Amino acid sequence: MSGTVRNRNTTEKVHNEEPKLTEQQKKELADLKKIHPANEFGGIVGTFLLIFILPVVVYWIWASIEFNQGYLLRPATLSVDGVKDFFVTLYNYVITYAYPTKEAAVIYFAWFFFQAFLQHFVPGRRVLGSPLPGGKRLEYTLNGWASWWITLIVIPVCIYFGLFKATILYDNYAPMMTVVNIWSFVFTILLKVHAMIKDEEERMSGHFFYDYWMGFARNPRIGSFDLKLFCEARPGLILWVLMNFSIAAKQFEVYGEVSISVIMVCCFHFWYIADYYYHEEAILTTMDIITEKFGYMLVYGDLAWVPFTYCFQCYYLFKHLVDGQPIHISIGYACFVLGLKAFGFYLFRWVNSQKHAFRRNPEHLIWGKKPDYILTKRGTKLLCSGFWGICRHLNYTGDIILSWAWCLPCQFDSAAPYFYGIYFTTLDLHRCWRDHNACLEKYGDDWKNYCKRVPYVFIPKVF
Repeated sequence: MSGTVRNRNTTEKVHNEEPKLTEQQKKELADLKKIHPANEFGGIVGTFLLIFILPVVVYWIWASIEFNQGYLLRPATLSVDGVKDFFVTLYNYVITYAYPTKEAAVIYFAWFFFQAFLQHFVPGRRVLGSPLPGGKRLEYTLNGWASWWITLIVIPVCIYFGLFKATILYDNYAPMMTVVNIWSFVFTILLKVHAMIKDEEERMSGHFFYDYWMGFARNPRIGSFDLKLFCEARPGLILWVLMNFSIAAKQFEVYGEVSISVIMVCCFHFWYIADYYYHEEAILTTMDIITEKFGYMLVYGDLAWVPFTYCFQCYYLFKHLVDGQPIHISIGYACFVLGLKAFGFYLFRWVNSQKHAFRRNPEHLIWGKKPDYILTKRGTKLLCSGFWGICRHLNYTGDIILSWAWCLPCQFDSAAPYFYGIYFTTLDLHRCWRDHNACLEKYGDDWKNYCKRVPYVFIPKVF
């Protein structure tokens, strides 16, 4: 038997029988089962700390915005007693206001499984992912664009008929965050069990917390349902947008208006996610899908970090008042922020689009010319044309500009709403370093040659 998989440009045949592996592919598969060093994210100690510190960081910024007008909470004195009092205060806020409730659990899991239902049953284009070690390519059904719009129709209809209030997500933000924190720990354990049962563990270090953080299997699936793609692309991303809208509804409920700043942030994030789903196929060529294993790092990032921290700008704009009123910005300042955002978005989208088009079709013209590339000894092509001939990661440059543009409507009274910009800049710098090391190990001299051809990373002639 064989199936037909279609994408915009090609029709590919998928056969059930396994193709004969080359020696290189056999080596790639054998390497996956070898013990790998625990040398990323600070190793054994670093990953252990990250697992338990990240939820505390989210609680800290939430408490700062909710209870301190958006100014970051900090110890009254730099002493043992001062630090102790700080953590006691934070703990009391969490226990009192963020304790998980039945209502919060029902809201979240109804949401989670609603998105799983859409992922599984909504029709979509079937495409092949990028080649994995051993040459295998997985089949994906891309229905994110349809699921996105179905969600954006269903939720307002439910609000209109009084099934729940528009402010439901804001009203249950803190207890729901704790529900998701707990679920992230449990879900990661389930991924470990799943990987062991199906013998899909790869690149394991033998250190529990390091492997718990980095992940176990690369592409865990239940039947045809891809768990990693689902968590990456569904519940967290759409919940982030809906969380913004819920906060905006709360601002309207309390103050009778939605400020320009909140409207801008909501529109920026809405556009970003809508664009993500419109170009959904591009996610199949990302590091998260191709390279990363699925563990706590991605689980917590997808399910908790994204929806509960990326909305901090809106949250801050609601809670931080100036003379008793929400922040108001001038039209001129709004236009400046909009222009910066548009530039960052253009850079981010079109740089990524060039890479995606090249990976799908290496003969695809770039800026009207046949693409220039380095053919590696492994058979992989390293693009040296278009944006990718100017810098190795101009897509990250665009993403960083976007991240700061999203923060600027909050103005400058506090560092709290700039958490996203600081975090994303750090993330992209670290990801660039990881990508460089991985490519150097994978391609050797070919990667060194590529770096000579394209010496700049983020900014031409500068860095």
